[in-house]
Amino acid sequence: MKDKFYKHIVDLQKIICSKFEKIDDSAVFNEDVWKRKEGGGGITKIMEGGHVIEKGGVNISKVYGKLPKSMQKQLNTNDKEFFACGLSLVIHPMNPMIPTVHANWRYFEMYDNKGNVSDSWFGGGLDLTPYYVFEDDIIHFHKICKQTCDKYDISFYKKFKQNCDDYFFNSHRKEARGVGGLFFDYCKKNEKMTIEDWYNFIYDSSNSFIPSYIPLMEKRKILDYTKSQKNWQELRRGRYVEFNLVHDKGTLFGLKTNGRIESILMSLPPSVKWRYDYVPKKNSEESKLIEILTKPKNWIK
Repeated sequence: MKDKFYKHIVDLQKIICSKFEKIDDSAVFNEDVWKRKEGGGGITKIMEGGHVIEKGGVNISKVYGKLPKSMQKQLNTNDKEFFACGLSLVIHPMNPMIPTVHANWRYFEMYDNKGNVSDSWFGGGLDLTPYYVFEDDIIHFHKICKQTCDKYDISFYKKFKQNCDDYFFNSHRKEARGVGGLFFDYCKKNEKMTIEDWYNFIYDSSNSFIPSYIPLMEKRKILDYTKSQKNWQELRRGRYVEFNLVHDKGTLFGLKTNGRIESILMSLPPSVKWRYDYVPKKNSEESKLIEILTKPKNWIK
């Protein structure tokens, strides 16, 4: 399973990067191949300064070896050997009319003292962070998410959407980071799903990324925007940074366990602003976004 999934994310990284390079048509992804001293490594692909993509990263990693004690405690296990691989991406567009997008799909194995797989699971998701509200875009994104879920279990979309709303929430601001999507973890073999079924679900979910997001980027990249609207995007990016550095479990775990800093902080936007106690004008397009973020809604039935 680990070889099968790793091959998928290697192929997927190439496909996604190729799509974004064609859309931007002014910048390419620079590749950084790195190795982990304790075992494994990864391929980080970064685009910066494009006409459409101001900064973007599409990264894969495959790490293995001794399970850190902090992770043994977190997982409540005495198993000491592990393997993990995954693809993680964040795209920060230049145009504030295009939403930022984040996605991650991963696989994890643990081994007993004889080298046998003692536990395994998948996790991941994808979510959207707009700066201006185009309801058609948000509905389209959620429809694709739901279509993927419904192929496997009609309860998945509601459950994984709620997980996403709960997780990507800036509790110190009492507002969501964005308009959600899907978030799932510890997807293990059970009475309804084999580990092969979960692989198929993750395979379909990851392949749904391109049709869920690329049409939004294509549609909005041609729109004009003002300096004021760019300023609003950078202010909202500040909330993105706050979430990643204050609440995101993956970022915090990586920083506390001697992870690869450049890859961990790849998700941070290139330009950000913070203004003291900034409140958008009442009934403005900016205030419409805040209203949605403070009252998460169901975008499709």
